[in-house]
Amino acid sequence: MPIILFRLNNELQLSVVKMHRSGVVVLVVLCFIVPMRCSLRKDADYWTKLAVDELEEALNVKWNVGVAKNVILFIGDGMGPNTVTATRIYKGGESHRLAYEMFPHVGLLKTYSADKMVPDSASTATALLCGVKVNQNTVGVDSSAKHKDCKASLNPKAQLDSLAALALRAGKSAGFVTTMRVTHATPGPVYAHSAARTWECDSDMPTGTEKCKDIARQLVEDWPGRDLNVIMGGGRQGLMSNCTGTPSDPISSWACSRSDGRNLIKEYKADKQRRGLKYSIVSNNRELKKFNVNKTDYLLGIFANEHLRYESERDKGPDGMPSISDMVEAAVKVLQRNSKGFFLMVEGGNIDMAHHRGRAKVAINESSAMEEAVKLAVKMTDEKDTLIVVTSDHAHSLQINGYPDRGISIFGTTGPSKYDNLNYTILSYGTGGPGSFQYSIETNATGGHIVRKDPNKVDTESFKYEQVSAIPLDENIHGGVDVAIYARGPYAHLFHNVHEQNYVFHAICYAANIGSYSIGNSLEINVAIYMTTLLTLVGFSL
Repeated sequence: MPIILFRLNNELQLSVVKMHRSGVVVLVVLCFIVPMRCSLRKDADYWTKLAVDELEEALNVKWNVGVAKNVILFIGDGMGPNTVTATRIYKGGESHRLAYEMFPHVGLLKTYSADKMVPDSASTATALLCGVKVNQNTVGVDSSAKHKDCKASLNPKAQLDSLAALALRAGKSAGFVTTMRVTHATPGPVYAHSAARTWECDSDMPTGTEKCKDIARQLVEDWPGRDLNVIMGGGRQGLMSNCTGTPSDPISSWACSRSDGRNLIKEYKADKQRRGLKYSIVSNNRELKKFNVNKTDYLLGIFANEHLRYESERDKGPDGMPSISDMVEAAVKVLQRNSKGFFLMVEGGNIDMAHHRGRAKVAINESSAMEEAVKLAVKMTDEKDTLIVVTSDHAHSLQINGYPDRGISIFGTTGPSKYDNLNYTILSYGTGGPGSFQYSIETNATGGHIVRKDPNKVDTESFKYEQVSAIPLDENIHGGVDVAIYARGPYAHLFHNVHEQNYVFHAICYAANIGSYSIGNSLEINVAIYMTTLLTLVGFSL
């Protein structure tokens, strides 16, 4: 029986396939980068075909000017341009395209906040979700509320409506999925108004803020939080007092632990029962897979005391934590029960957490996991009536260095350096924590010398490896570069050049006909513009 060997495509990672056809076994060989690398195409025909295919794709793009019945906003926390590039190379090589990189419309977002050149996640999430730029470390309130100014945050004029709130007002369903605490900086603006992102539970509320509710209470007690149809993520220890930890899900000393004796998860349940609503509460993979979608209009999933574990570390068994894709699948199924449509925010928050720890491979693996969730959302929805937007709140200081050969691992080394004759990692950071300081002083006959650690003597492919940084700090901090935004579906073409980050809110409202861009409000706006123009013309004629 003859055996035929061939490449399936132009990428390095292939699948092994056996096909029985007329007595012939066709074997597709799996080509690994290590220990031996397949030859990569470099000929003119290859590049020409890539370009022609892209040109044809571009010429076939048509604007979708229908109404966005559904909107899914993916926020890769800390997923700056270099993280996206590294994720692309990690998943399929330099010429690979991620699922959202094949969306027809792309733009850039300027991420600075109202008071800072380089922003935090609370201010950027508020810009994306509420439509205005605000002060650093504030949640769902405009810039009249300064950080930790409780009184100013209580002013109704300072409190901002989110895309979720506007969707609920329009009769749609709304919710969010996050790999972070459900009270954290990015999901917070979906429902809360707070002068400090750290006011997640009662234990972190300082003296003098008694009139302000902690963010967890706002989620369960106040509108729109109590009416959100989907709430999934971590943060159990901030929602209920006296939480217990386990080796796989310990109590975190970094996160707020509730101390007022209340159990907000039980209060959520009591509220739904009192109002006669169909709800489900889940806490692990088993329960998430078994809950009855057909009898659930409100889904609460709290899967960890603190943030969810990294994808590379989570327990995938029945008692473990779900992946971001698992949560997105459940969320979309619940939200699709509403014939009027829905709004869903999805945060890949562990991208940011890993970058803060200086672990580039973990961050890129988390970015890869979010891309899988995007693929799933695309599969579960229809481009005709669903606007899917993928972006980031801010970047990190990740760099891709040197002149590494095409096709090698993005987590490997290149070089050597002409200064110290040592190789250096392809990935590094501008800032980093203690683990990123990889220098020592060695003394010899000529005196003391600063020596850089040789990365070839350690496992740079490890998820635990911390890349070197230029500036040592207590941890890696954010970068201030523009981030990309990718869109497909109704009015996706509104994302087309360099935008202010808060523009995203307005473009989504316009596409979905919600908020000030709803049919009634749009008519009022158009009449006002017409009357203003008419009066101006009359004034000139006089």
